[in-house]
Parts: sequence; structure tokens; C-alpha cells
Amino acid sequence: MSSEKESFQQKNYVSKSLFYRFSQLVGFLLGARFFVAVLLTFALYVSTFFLFNQEESFRKFVFDFKVHGIIFCTVLSILAGGIINQFYDFEKDHIVKPFRTRIQSFIQQKYFLYVYLALTVISLGVASFISYRVLIFFLVYQFFMWFYSHKLSRILILNNLTFVSLTLYPFFGMMVYYQTFSKKVFLMAIFLFLILLCIDIVKDTLTKSVDKAFGYTTIPNYFKTKNTKIILISLLIITMAVSMKLIVKTGISGFMAYYFTGGLFVMIICIYLLLNSSRRTKFLTLNILRFWVFIGIIAMLLNGIEGKL
Repeated sequence: MSSEKESFQQKNYVSKSLFYRFSQLVGFLLGARFFVAVLLTFALYVSTFFLFNQEESFRKFVFDFKVHGIIFCTVLSILAGGIINQFYDFEKDHIVKPFRTRIQSFIQQKYFLYVYLALTVISLGVASFISYRVLIFFLVYQFFMWFYSHKLSRILILNNLTFVSLTLYPFFGMMVYYQTFSKKVFLMAIFLFLILLCIDIVKDTLTKSVDKAFGYTTIPNYFKTKNTKIILISLLIITMAVSMKLIVKTGISGFMAYYFTGGLFVMIICIYLLLNSSRRTKFLTLNILRFWVFIGIIAMLLNGIEGKL
């Protein structure tokens, strides 16, 4: 009887141990914004090959280890940025994201910092092997990711502009690497910048009171609700104007033309939702805009495949 009890306790211990390890893994992935890093990696590869890379064949691109090295450093930098951001936002996330912070509590904060330092060092080490320019590029990137989490995330307007700029920074690096400067790429960059800016501001409207309590001066808790709504609607109207400019003036075609045409209707829906402002409509607007960014990546992929065939 006692041996059966011991066996049951041992199995129970193993089961709890496996659950604990699994919870630690999930906590780390959430803390490091792993899934965001995966999406950005996919977006980087799609945009690099189908938008910035105008001359190389697929075979040449596959064996261009410099590009893969830059993207690898970018992924490590994004993971490191996610970790340092959750370290500074830990108290705020307890209220805003209780489930995630509960999962992350399986890992002590000091281990997150150890991983942050390791990812930073590996990223800069690989960058230094590629070239000194790439090393400087990632030194600047990682410094501003830390500075954003430490200071800029609490400063009005700068917090939104810095967050969006850091999101687009790796894409700017690839554009410079391939020297792909054109009116079409410039307008597409503005379009994406505006959508990401809207996403960030809408996200701030959902955490307005919590941000204020923890000293984050955001647009929604500095301006009145009506003024925030005006700012968001104005940005969406400018985004629509950029879409029309892309369709009419750049000769864009294929899936991307459908994407920017469809974007006009998506912006109109978002404006309607914001006019009927409630927590539910804000949350819906946020997810529609996020989904539309993802659709843009897929449209670029399909458009690129169609163009290469």
C-alpha cells in the first residue's frame, strides 16, 4: 500500500515538475515577445526578398549569409527588447495583462535579465563579424530599445513615435542595405508607420487609467477623449490619402493594389467604430488594424510570388 502511495506521489511530482517547466517556457516566450519576433522575422524575409531585393535571384538570396546574419541579429535584438520592456513594465502589466504576468511569475526577473544580456551580446557579436557598420546599426537599435523602455515610454508623443520607429527600424536597415529608394517604397513606409501609430494610440486608450497611475503620459490620458478621437480619425484619413496616392501615382498592381484599395474600406470601418466610441469598439478597431497589417504581409508575399513567376 505504501509503495503504491509513493508511486502516486512520484508521478504527481513529475507531473507538477513538467507543468512548472512548461509554464517557465511559456512565461519566457511571452516575456520575450517571441510571437511578435516570429511575425516580424516573417515580415522581414518577405519584404527583403520581394520589395527591397530587386536584382538577386532566389538562389543567390538563399546563400546571402550576410542578409541572414542581419535578420538573425534583428530577431535576437527584438527578443532582448521584449525582455527589457517587460522588466520595466512589470508592475503595470500586473494590472493590464494579469494572465501573462501570472505565467511569467514562474521565472525570477533576474533570469530574464541574464537572458537579455546574453541575447544582446550574441547579437552584437554576430553583427561585428558581418561588418562594423552592421555593428553600429545594432548598437543604435539596442540602445534606443533600452532607452525607450527606461525613459521614452513615459514621455508624451515621443513614446508612440519611438515605439513605431523601433518597429520599422530593421526594415529601414534592409532598405539601406539594398539601396532601394523609390517613391513607392517611401509611401508604403509612411502607410505602415501611420497604421502602427494608430494601433499604438488605440492600445493606449484601452490602458488609459493604468498608464496614468504608473506615470506614463500618453495621448489618451493627456488630451480629452474627444481630442484623442480627432487625432486618431485624422491619422486614419491621412492613411487613406497615402493609400490613394499609392494606387494612382506609383502604378502599383496585383495583390498589393487590391490590398491598398481594400485598406480604404478598412479605414472607413475603423473611423465609424471610433465615432461610436466604447471600450468594445476600441478593442475591435485595434484588432482590425493589427489584422490588416498581417494581411499586408501576406499580400506582399503573394504579389512577390506572382511577380517572380
